[in-house]
Amino acid sequence: ITVCNVPGYGTDSVAQTTIALLLELTQHIGDHARAVREGRWSLAPAFSFWEHPLMELEGKTFALVGAGAIGRRVGRIAEAFGLRVVAARVPGSEGGRIPWPRIALEEAWALADVISLHCPLTPATRGIVGASEIARMKPGALLLNTSRGGLVDEEALARALEEGRLGGYAADVLSREPPPADHPLLRAPRCLITPHLSWATFEARRRLLAASVENLRAFLAGQPRNVVS
Repeated sequence: ITVCNVPGYGTDSVAQTTIALLLELTQHIGDHARAVREGRWSLAPAFSFWEHPLMELEGKTFALVGAGAIGRRVGRIAEAFGLRVVAARVPGSEGGRIPWPRIALEEAWALADVISLHCPLTPATRGIVGASEIARMKPGALLLNTSRGGLVDEEALARALEEGRLGGYAADVLSREPPPADHPLLRAPRCLITPHLSWATFEARRRLLAASVENLRAFLAGQPRNVVS
């Protein structure tokens, strides 16, 4: 059986979602817009009003855990915000040419202000972010995950958020999807979870369908492409 996939159709969309999650953690746009709509700004004693700490990204360190197509795209956008980008060496990955320094994974946990996960879920990467890794992170560090929920020990992460050891976690994925109602991250503070939507822009879905059609045409012509079997 010939098995073909569709690589790259969602690279830009997933990168865009990653940065959107980061900005929501740093600026709390949704919460503040809701506060304005609910009238809390109208009751404020001064012209300016905010309910959460705000973070500027310029000059901070952004660690990519996974520097494939999506990771590289995220890294380039992060640079545009003035972030210093580094790439951690991922277990089981040979790595490729990238424009940023490569550092040991153990170093990344302690060095980064923002850590963004972009590696595949494999036996070598399952639970790559556990209690010991979280303990090495900077107080107030932000963790992003638009890759796979199984990369993270979600129970340990929920405890770290509840204890105030991390600045925030934002993810578009969970280890079980849809999640059970009692999933620990659904109750955790400073935690944003979106419902695995980063791939689902109109443009990405159009590319996915077009490439699937071309895969089928190529197979019928006896010249299959994007073969992974």
